[in-house]
Amino acid sequence: MKSIYQKLRLNLKPGKVLLTLGALAASVTGCKEDYLKPEPLSLFEPGLTFSTKSGLDAALAICDRHIRSYWTYFEYTDLSLPISTEYMFSEMAVHSKTDDGNIFADVATRLTPTDLPERLSYFWGESYNGIKYANTILSFIGNVEGLSEDIKNEYRGRALFHRSFRYMALAFEFKDVPLITKILEVPKLNYRSTSREAILKMITADMEKAVEWVPNQSQMALTGLVNKGACRQLLIKCYLATGQFDKAIEQADLLINQSGYSLMQNNFGNDIRPYGATWPVTRNVVWDLHRPENKAIGTNKETIMVMLNRINTDMGIKMNTMRNWLPLMDYSGTKSPDGKQAFRYFPSSNGNFRINHDYVHALGRGIGHIRPTYFAQKSLWYVNGKDDPTDLRHSSATGNWVRMDSLKYNDPSSTYYGRNASLRTPTGAMATDDTIRCWFDWPHYKYYIEDPNETQNANEANHRGGAGDWYLYRLAETYLLRAEAKFYKGDIAGATADVNTIRQRAKCTQFYTAVTLGDIMNERARELHMEEWRFTELSRVSYSLALSGKADEWGNTYTVNNLAQKSYWFQRIEHYSDFYNKSKVTVRNRSYTMGAHNINWPIPQSAINANSGNRLNQNPGYSGYDPSVVPWQTWEEAVADEDKVQ
Repeated sequence: MKSIYQKLRLNLKPGKVLLTLGALAASVTGCKEDYLKPEPLSLFEPGLTFSTKSGLDAALAICDRHIRSYWTYFEYTDLSLPISTEYMFSEMAVHSKTDDGNIFADVATRLTPTDLPERLSYFWGESYNGIKYANTILSFIGNVEGLSEDIKNEYRGRALFHRSFRYMALAFEFKDVPLITKILEVPKLNYRSTSREAILKMITADMEKAVEWVPNQSQMALTGLVNKGACRQLLIKCYLATGQFDKAIEQADLLINQSGYSLMQNNFGNDIRPYGATWPVTRNVVWDLHRPENKAIGTNKETIMVMLNRINTDMGIKMNTMRNWLPLMDYSGTKSPDGKQAFRYFPSSNGNFRINHDYVHALGRGIGHIRPTYFAQKSLWYVNGKDDPTDLRHSSATGNWVRMDSLKYNDPSSTYYGRNASLRTPTGAMATDDTIRCWFDWPHYKYYIEDPNETQNANEANHRGGAGDWYLYRLAETYLLRAEAKFYKGDIAGATADVNTIRQRAKCTQFYTAVTLGDIMNERARELHMEEWRFTELSRVSYSLALSGKADEWGNTYTVNNLAQKSYWFQRIEHYSDFYNKSKVTVRNRSYTMGAHNINWPIPQSAINANSGNRLNQNPGYSGYDPSVVPWQTWEEAVADEDKVQ
């Protein structure tokens, strides 16, 4: 019988969707016509296509490419919305595109089941797409002849990783969601949500199998595939999310001590330091660690799993890191004291171009789509009440970190040309009329990705950020995951040692004597900026902290059933964000607000409507919430129900 999987992907219509494996993803994106274009997986009879090793390899390649899209995706716009959204739902950043009349600032009231701005819908739809790709492999692997059971288990293990990665995200973004583990033969319109607890138990068991089945990177010919180390890292998070803290520590010990990985301590790899006349960088290990050219090389022993992304290749997608995450510097409303525009971006063919103040190429042309909070720029970097000037991750002396006041006015017609910029003029007036979008500091070492197509074009005044390899997991995070688990176990000395190990590599002078959970999460913010999914991790940590019964840095304890009213995530928003809920910053008559209930994003109303044969759970705090709608309490019940269609 021909699988309905093929038919659904070819026949979806805007506004007419089925809550099936494909329709779960389409239900929030069906209005976009080119979504309806058939994908490579849709062009063939699955029973035939996935009966060969090459067919399975193609499916896995789609899984691997798809996971990268959470960082690189800009199909609708070029704003890198998924990963940016993760940071806007944290204490680290806010939306700052002040010319957007629909700016997503007032989250507490704006975020509804029918209004999911900033592509929150992307996380729902694309996570289910990733689950679909993984389920394709799991459903058809048994039909492939000529493969040993060990090889089949390798494929199963990688597919389980991809499925578990998506379900981990869904569980801590949307909470209770439909559980789908197979390719359906007929449409299903009567799903029930499955409880987060049940989903976490299932993916933990799945990742235990994956760790057993998937080989080490050292045993693999290709880089960028799911490997045992990546499976072990995800399993650590599963154990943390299910309260199995001893097992999390055990797995972290194996990764750190027995898997061939090590923190990079010294300069290594390619020496990439262009445009030194404008912005010199003193070579250092943190700079080298984050050069895209060094992330996947064999000498980088810190990489657990890298997402390959190469410019001018069929696997290269521009990330536009500098466009979206840098301030809008070349703005006419930012002035030098003599009234000239403070920063000008000239192409190299322009007569006003000066090689020693070439910010367009050396730093990039930003538009300030999101901006960091004061916490992210300043107070995060204080340890023991002191700034740590030697921390390479916040070092202006090495060139890793850009401060606005370290830039020079670069309009040749200005009498202030070549002098350091200042937010205030000598009379005390503000130098810009848009401090939200146009004036903030940033980590150059993380954001700088050269696009040679733009930098080599003499007539181009844009440099937005090219394609570059990006870390999915590296060993520094493993230390911080182990520190978290040790904290929950009451081993403060062990947790402190792990955090200080990361600080030692960053050449810090300030070290902790006894860490709190806040210290661990602050170190994650310093070390894993734009690598971790900040909101999702904070949601997970809120859940794990509640399971542990331990107190946060303010002495609060939590319960897992009450996180929509009181959570560690929301406490960090309240304490550390200088925008949300402070009633002092408005943009386009909108105040920056965040609600405690926003720890769970709303289930899209389109998905609820499409499931006409049953009710999906809506989350507390959103229209349609009904506590009488009970989800499946075990994953076994949900799996057994998958074949009961309507």
